[in-house]
Amino acid sequence: MADAEFLKSFDCSFRELHERSLRLLASAPEGDLYTKPRELTRTFAMFSFGEFILRSAAAVEQMSLGLTRKLWDDPFEWTLPESLSTKDAVAEYLAEVEAARTVCFTFLADDSVLEKKLPSPEKIRSIFEILVETLSRADHFQGRAAAVLQYFSDEKVVAR
Repeated sequence: MADAEFLKSFDCSFRELHERSLRLLASAPEGDLYTKPRELTRTFAMFSFGEFILRSAAAVEQMSLGLTRKLWDDPFEWTLPESLSTKDAVAEYLAEVEAARTVCFTFLADDSVLEKKLPSPEKIRSIFEILVETLSRADHFQGRAAAVLQYFSDEKVVAR
């Protein structure tokens, strides 16, 4: 079996992302899960903590299902606030995403598969590129979730 140092690093990074999401979710008040900060006409559209934490997990789910089943659909429809209206429901979804990601990583035997190119939502990319882009996008959404959570909290929100 070839070396898997990059895969181990990716696995660890995705696992840490998942654990941070759980910590952030645990610190979020139930009533503010989908509360949006006030919107100003001169700024970008505001989203809630819950929407951002779901977008973070959805990026990982899309990657996992894309790599294992070639199903690159955006999980938008089954991650709506109406469907996941409580912290418990969001936590269940996060657990499902982590399970799908774990299964996905069992298909990636060693670092040599990272060079393999395959169709993804927009273009043909290497698995390495897909993992990097997904981790970056999911981390970005998670950071925005932490920022919104901080907006509603009197305590320092620690995501890292």
